[in-house]
Amino acid sequence: MTPPVLPEDTVFTVTQITDLIKEIIEGSFPAIIIEGEISNYRPAGSGHLYFTLKDADSQISAVMFRGAASALTFTPKDGTLVRCTGKLTVYPARGNYQILITRMEIAGAGNILQMLEERKKKLAAEGLFESGRKRQLPFFPRTIGIITSPTGAALRDILQITKRRNPAVSVVIFPSLVQGDEAAQTIVRQIQTANAYRMCDVLIVGRGGGSLEDLLPFSNEKVVRTIAASEIPVVSAVGHEIDWALSDYAADVRAPTPSAAAELVVPLKADIMQNLQSYTDDFYNTIRQKVDNMRLVVKTFNPDNLELQFRTIEQPLLARFDNAKVALLQNMDIKLKDTKQHIQMCMQILESASPQTILARGYSMVRDKTTQEIVRDASQTAAGAQLEIVPAKGKLTAQVLTIEKN
Repeated sequence: MTPPVLPEDTVFTVTQITDLIKEIIEGSFPAIIIEGEISNYRPAGSGHLYFTLKDADSQISAVMFRGAASALTFTPKDGTLVRCTGKLTVYPARGNYQILITRMEIAGAGNILQMLEERKKKLAAEGLFESGRKRQLPFFPRTIGIITSPTGAALRDILQITKRRNPAVSVVIFPSLVQGDEAAQTIVRQIQTANAYRMCDVLIVGRGGGSLEDLLPFSNEKVVRTIAASEIPVVSAVGHEIDWALSDYAADVRAPTPSAAAELVVPLKADIMQNLQSYTDDFYNTIRQKVDNMRLVVKTFNPDNLELQFRTIEQPLLARFDNAKVALLQNMDIKLKDTKQHIQMCMQILESASPQTILARGYSMVRDKTTQEIVRDASQTAAGAQLEIVPAKGKLTAQVLTIEKN
């Protein structure tokens, strides 16, 4: 649609120029198809859907009324890449333009969600999300640390709940950016500071709700690794219940909201006092029951039956002692006989292997008289050599006359 040609000195009211822009835009784009990534998704209680469509360089406001939204086959989420059919409209009250969507379908995984899913798989493969490494929160923390924006509603909620549940619990606030490029770095630094000086017993790391882009610092790889490495137990409390971040998987406990994190971490003083009273009553009743039982036992120990009771206890023990004594003597006798028999067998084996016994059977040992080496083979000597022949008794000297090698 071509805009009308007007005199240069024409003066418009705001409404007039807005109506003119509305006419031009809506007349030029009666129906369009647009593809983009959902951001800042805000469903209203009326059933209408409000969000932003964005790509790498630009964004546009979008609205989908209840009638069209009821036909959706999926639940919209921040980061979902969608293809929308609708028309451009101008909202005069705010002077901005938007797309009124009549039909919406998934166009593919959003870039942010795809990036987070890939990062999640990588960190999970390293074992950072395993349940076995997660620790229990302290039952009664004396000091809790809170890493969040010092001006955010999340901090106010946590402080109010902490004061209501247990005023005796101390709070250390670690102020941090919670969105933007520098947020991840400050979150990491504050977690490291809390651990370096052991400033608290448990840490709450989080913020209030926001778009998927706003929550990205809590899915930063350095933040996730620092949370996993923290020696202080960490509660991740990012956004609302439907929001999520990778810090939720690395933390020891995930809370759906910052308020819920305070409920988890800070024990209710009234509950503690009630439990202590219950433990006191149980302890008192147990002691009283034991004392009553001991009184009943002591009553049975009087001079008339004390000896009888002692004999009743003593007799089985004496019988066991006598039986053990007899069994021990029998076992010792059997062991001595077996050992004596074994020694005799060993002596017989040694005697049969003795060199003197072998010589007594008619064998002799032959040595070279000069070298004193045992002659085992005829080739070890020569004709004319002198030999010593040692039978069982005595010693003979001989001279080699001839040698037969075969």
